[in-house]
Amino acid sequence: MQAEPTGTGMKADVGTDVSTTVFEQYRELMFGISYRMLGSVADAEDTIQETWLRWNRIDRDSVVDPRGYLVRAVTRTSIDQLRRAKARREQYIGSWLPEPLLTGPDSAESAARADSVSMAILVMLERLSPLERAVFVLNEVFGFSFPEVAAVVDRTEAAVRQLGRRARANVQGRRRFSAGGKETKQITERFLAACLGGDLGGLMELLAPDVTMCVDSNGRSEGGPRQPLHGARAVAEYFAWVADRFPAGIRSRYVELNGSGSGLFIVDDEVYAAFVLDFAPEPADRVEAIWIIREENKLSRIPVPPA
Repeated sequence: MQAEPTGTGMKADVGTDVSTTVFEQYRELMFGISYRMLGSVADAEDTIQETWLRWNRIDRDSVVDPRGYLVRAVTRTSIDQLRRAKARREQYIGSWLPEPLLTGPDSAESAARADSVSMAILVMLERLSPLERAVFVLNEVFGFSFPEVAAVVDRTEAAVRQLGRRARANVQGRRRFSAGGKETKQITERFLAACLGGDLGGLMELLAPDVTMCVDSNGRSEGGPRQPLHGARAVAEYFAWVADRFPAGIRSRYVELNGSGSGLFIVDDEVYAAFVLDFAPEPADRVEAIWIIREENKLSRIPVPPA
């Protein structure tokens, strides 16, 4: 039953409460879209905040489909944000990597969509235009139909289908292989221990011959190579060289980031570096790709796991 006006502000309070409930109902969906669009937890949260402000300014009685309205608002805001971010990233020193996202059994990301948040996919999505990225995320990840996507991005259905084909062609073949949970943890912990110890032989046993390593440090002098390293020997020799330069008391912890076995290096109860790993399908105990994040702003939202 609709509340009658009382002159006490009750109706406004009820409306505000309902609008908050509706918004919170779709917050997880909006974050999932925006994070995949932007590759940044901080930017995704900013986009959701901007969408919240817009949601509070409109006449919500005129909104027939709140879910559709919020998806459209957060997607278009993310497209604008991504276009601005492209210019900023041109000034970035060295490799730019997406901000790692804590995943796993207790995370908001469903197991069915874990692959779409993998670092491999997010890095590949960086090659797409903002519109291609929006179409791919909405259609391929969240299952919106092409007519629905067309309404979101304000393009014809034919144009959206063409954007979708181009996006799939760029991302095709980059689905991540995932070893079993226990196996992944064991391989990752062995890899982290070998890195910390500068164990050249141990690293060579764990690395795929064509392994690639990228480091995101935004030019920190001690952050690592500014260009990707390729090949097991080059990557293993880098860790053998850098092991003596790690801060005193550094330790490692296994975590799951972006749906993959990962690790943290921790110094003084702060995250020093995050390692996100990708595993080769054959043999399944070899690390095929390593993404290392040393940029402090991208590490600040990762909690230090208990010992």
